[in-house]
Amino acid sequence: MDIRQLLCGLALGAAALTTSTAAQAGDWYIKGFMGTEIRAYTQDAKWQGQVNNPDISLILNPEFRYKSEDRKHRVNIIPYMRATTVDPERSHGDMREAYYMYLGNNFDVLVGANKVFWGVTESVHLVNIINQIDLVEDPDQEDYLGQPMLQLATQQDWGRITAYMMPYFRERNLQGTEGRLRARLPYDTDKATYESGAEEWHPDLALRYSHFIGDFDIGLSYFHGTGREPTFNITSEGKLRPHYSLINQGGVDFQYTTGAWLWKLESIIREGQGKTFGAAVGGFEYSFYQIFESDMDLGVLLEYQYDGRDDDAPVTIANNDFFAGARLAFNDVDDTEILAGFTFDQENQDSFISVEGERRLGDDYSVELRARFITGADEGEDLYEFARDDYVQLRLARYF
Repeated sequence: MDIRQLLCGLALGAAALTTSTAAQAGDWYIKGFMGTEIRAYTQDAKWQGQVNNPDISLILNPEFRYKSEDRKHRVNIIPYMRATTVDPERSHGDMREAYYMYLGNNFDVLVGANKVFWGVTESVHLVNIINQIDLVEDPDQEDYLGQPMLQLATQQDWGRITAYMMPYFRERNLQGTEGRLRARLPYDTDKATYESGAEEWHPDLALRYSHFIGDFDIGLSYFHGTGREPTFNITSEGKLRPHYSLINQGGVDFQYTTGAWLWKLESIIREGQGKTFGAAVGGFEYSFYQIFESDMDLGVLLEYQYDGRDDDAPVTIANNDFFAGARLAFNDVDDTEILAGFTFDQENQDSFISVEGERRLGDDYSVELRARFITGADEGEDLYEFARDDYVQLRLARYF
């Protein structure tokens, strides 16, 4: 099936959902969205094989949810599909969630694929390690693949403890040769290597404790298994082959709320990828309410990123950087919101700038604008290989 057939099939499926499904069918709830998206790059491609054409996509993201009358049994099924006109690796499908959950009085059990988010900071999510990043979706690393798991949790007066057993590892999605936002050498995504002889079937284990005490929220976590971040080896064909190592990682996330202030911290210690290293990101968000005597609220964010890994660990750009940003919520009937921020590297003087805005159009539609820019990235610096990949992206979505 070529890209045109896939786009046509997705469009027909989305049209059927939006025209024939009800918001509720017995105890099943069906909702979601279909959307069209265009991403246009502001400069010509930097590396051989990359395409300059705008990337046009069709996205389908339905959600099927079941909840029993006694609220003890739940089923979530959330597939995600994208078809694009440029990079075949970016045309993909994933089961973001597909699980059954039982909720008892002081415990719950979940079996299936799920997305789990840990952490509190805005710019980097150090402690969030359960799910693999879906990197072909967006370079901000905010999109995740569904992770198969068995999850057991208990809620007590002294906090919540959750244990995870993950029987299967998911490799990171990476751009194809034609795609933008990739390294100088193309990726060899078909032949990833592993430290474990069991490869992707090595069982991963994780444990998390979370609790709130007054104005303080705290999380403590531990992970043992295959690290989600790959390192890369250059093959004889001149490609980058991902390698996944076994790691141990301990993490802490902390948030303190006082008035208009949110103080945030995430920190980890990791062994298994080069020398054992620590990393941390911390800062604050302060909110100004009803600015200029209007309904708008303005949140100002500032965070510092530190990472002590050596050259044997996966590459990170968040090693000695400052992040500053602002979130403007219009608090109008259309849920208009703008988020802008930039990350500045103190050592290399390069920066990554991000702007996001979204707004509802009536009851069923929304429009979203995203822009990403890289400045000051000279040869040898962290962002040099992506220095021509600035882009502006527009999405129109229809909700059902």
